[in-house]
Amino acid sequence: MNVKVDTESRRLDSLKLGVAVLLMCGGIYAFYFFEDQHAVLRVLGILAVAAVALLIAAQTGTGRQVIGFVSGARTEVRRVVWPTRAETVQTTLAVLFVVLLVGVFLWLLDMVLLWAVQILTGQGS
Repeated sequence: MNVKVDTESRRLDSLKLGVAVLLMCGGIYAFYFFEDQHAVLRVLGILAVAAVALLIAAQTGTGRQVIGFVSGARTEVRRVVWPTRAETVQTTLAVLFVVLLVGVFLWLLDMVLLWAVQILTGQGS
């Protein structure tokens, strides 16, 4: 009995997702079909269609999982200890210094290797 309910639920979820996708496709088609209308009206129309499509999709099992994931991600972002301005500036300066140092080292290495190749091939003066 439980398998039958689960199968019907999946079919209904698939139907809801299909309706949401078709609604979104129709909204996109309408956005370009009514190109002679003012852009603000077209954007508001497609935003309204997208909101309805998202509401329909949110009623499915997959939609509930996505909403749970986004909610969990927001909770985790709130728990993050963000660096202070001073820490950010210090880290940025350290990265810039190391990039500059490595750049100079690679430039010097390139010059030495170019000099060695010129000596070995007899092209140096």
